[in-house]
Amino acid sequence: MADAEFRWLVPADHPAFAGHFPGRPIVPGVVLLDRAILFGEEMLGKPGLNWQVGNAKFFSPVGPEEALTFSLTTKPSGAIAFTVRAAERDVASGSLTAAAP
Repeated sequence: MADAEFRWLVPADHPAFAGHFPGRPIVPGVVLLDRAILFGEEMLGKPGLNWQVGNAKFFSPVGPEEALTFSLTTKPSGAIAFTVRAAERDVASGSLTAAAP
């Protein structure tokens, strides 16, 4: 069970699409990580934390205007496990650890 779920509709005009990739825009993994971190900060109610990526796996490419669901769960260690899904498709998963700024 997730501690929190967040939805994000990938904007068709996201700046990352300009060079990633011409003719077939794909959301870079770093953008998905950035969204997971922002949602983690929102879940914790603590913006501006320093983050470490414990691990990250990317399973399926994401294009413009796809609706994504980010599920975040706090682990006993304090790390946040995340999964990203688009409809019935797994997109990414991993873990993040927050530290005070």
